[in-house]
Amino acid sequence: MKDTTQAASAASKSRKPRARNTPPDAGRLPLMQRPQKNSDIIYRDLHRAIVTMELVPGTPIVERDLTAQYGVSRTPVREAVLRLVEDRLVDVAPKSGTYVARIPLAVVREALVARKALEEVTVRAATEHASESQIMQLRAIIQRQQEMAAAGDEQAFHLADEDFHAHIAAAGRYPGIWEMIMQMRVQVERYRRLTLPQPGRMGLVIEEHSAVLDAIDRRDADTAVGRMNEHLDKLQLDISIFRDLWPDYFIYDPVVDAGLVAKA
Repeated sequence: MKDTTQAASAASKSRKPRARNTPPDAGRLPLMQRPQKNSDIIYRDLHRAIVTMELVPGTPIVERDLTAQYGVSRTPVREAVLRLVEDRLVDVAPKSGTYVARIPLAVVREALVARKALEEVTVRAATEHASESQIMQLRAIIQRQQEMAAAGDEQAFHLADEDFHAHIAAAGRYPGIWEMIMQMRVQVERYRRLTLPQPGRMGLVIEEHSAVLDAIDRRDADTAVGRMNEHLDKLQLDISIFRDLWPDYFIYDPVVDAGLVAKA
């Protein structure tokens, strides 16, 4: 009995004390193991398919087909669709149907302007604070982009592109700024997916990233910011080209569109 008491006492002392007001862990599942609601799963899948342009603007969203695909009632499907409507990724036309929304040019333009301002902050900070190992990580990401471009893997190239910008923010000690950019760039992402299949586009992105990184490595903040601005400006200047290629994919805005035509 004495040995048992001593063992229990030792185990109690070895346990990390629980913070005040923290509920016991017993019976709680880790976040990744908690079951997701059906509506969350449907929303996540449709959101990804729309943003990656797997589902292009104008594609019908048929509730009956989704209920059969996921083996659920119409309630979770409708919940997911309503969330996508709030995200401006889906439109509901009375007596007509539900469709993947077109890309609003005005929103794309504003998001690009905001992103440009925020990335100037991260690039300047990275020029000042980036360590040698972080510079090496950024060069490794560019190498990965070269390999993905050679393989024609647009999805992996896109993910590496995001990694490059995220690592610049982290090197500048502003990782949260990249999170802010990610939250506001949903419509921009749909537009960007149209640009990557164009011949030579991935190679051009690699050259632009390399120019930004070379300037960061030299601790030349003004040049690094200038190269990043040139890189991001291409997206805005090219909008008129892709608008003309896929006019049904965009919401026409007379004021914004006139400005884009003038710049082009």
